[in-house]
Amino acid sequence: MRVHEEILMKQNLPQPLTGKRIWDERLADIANFESYLTRQGIIILKFFLQVSRKEQKKRFMKRLDTPEKNWKFSVSDVHERKFWDDYMSAYEKAIRATASKHAPWFVVPADNKWFTRLVVAAAIVEAVEELDLTYPKVDAKKKKELATMRTALARER
Repeated sequence: MRVHEEILMKQNLPQPLTGKRIWDERLADIANFESYLTRQGIIILKFFLQVSRKEQKKRFMKRLDTPEKNWKFSVSDVHERKFWDDYMSAYEKAIRATASKHAPWFVVPADNKWFTRLVVAAAIVEAVEELDLTYPKVDAKKKKELATMRTALARER
C-alpha cells in the first residue's frame, strides 16, 4: 500500500507509527475489530464504489464546467490521478486484507449511479432478509390482558 510521505509528515505521528509495517498492522487491526463487532451481533457490509478513470475524468470536467459544482473540485484531484495505479493496488490490498465471511466487501462498479444504488440496496435487503426477523408472538395470557385493557379504554369518556 502506498502512502505519501508528505501526508504522514503533516500528521505528527510518533515515529513507531510510521514504520514499514504501518499499513499491514492497521489492516490487521481493522479485520480484528470487525471480527469483534460481528461477535457482538453487529452486521458489517462494506462497499467499495469503483469509479473508472474515464468516468472520474468526466465527473471532474463537469465540476469544472458547472459553476455550482466548482466547490467540489480540488486541484489535488488532478495531481492524485497520476497515482491511479498505486491507489488501485492499495485498495485491492486493503480489501483483500479485510474481507471475510462475517464482514464482506462488495466491490461495486460505480460509473452508473442508478446501477450502483441498485446493487447496494439489493445487498442491504438481502442482509436484512437473512436475519429472518419476525414480530414477537403474543401468548394467551397477554391476549387476555390486552382485551381487558381494550375494554377499559373503550369505557373511558
